Amino acid sequence: MHGLGARTADGRLVGIAHHLFHAHAWPAGSCYLQDLFVAEDARGKGVARALIEEVAVKARERGAVRLYRTTQDHNATARALYDRIAAFNGFIRYDYPLGAPQEAPSPSSSNRVS
Repeated sequence: MHGLGARTADGRLVGIAHHLFHAHAWPAGSCYLQDLFVAEDARGKGVARALIEEVAVKARERGAVRLYRTTQDHNATARALYDRIAAFNGFIRYDYPLGAPQEAPSPSSSNRVS
């Protein structure tokens, strides 16, 4: 996990980006931009874009061939930025709950596979 911060000229932290690198079955390596936050009073001033661009620099330095991000479908402000600087690939993410294991139903004689 890696982190970047964006500061104003007087040193106030106004944005953060957390990213990580991981192997992938198809491309050589991927970089996931896990978290991106900009303080409300700093939004619309290029902070998010600058953080994304810096993550892209780090990804290229590590040899990643893909940088990607997920966001909520109703986050219109973020999606407007992502639509300008990246490509929506059509994928929708589903999360499988990994809570306490569920006991699988035992096979009955009518549905047993031989």
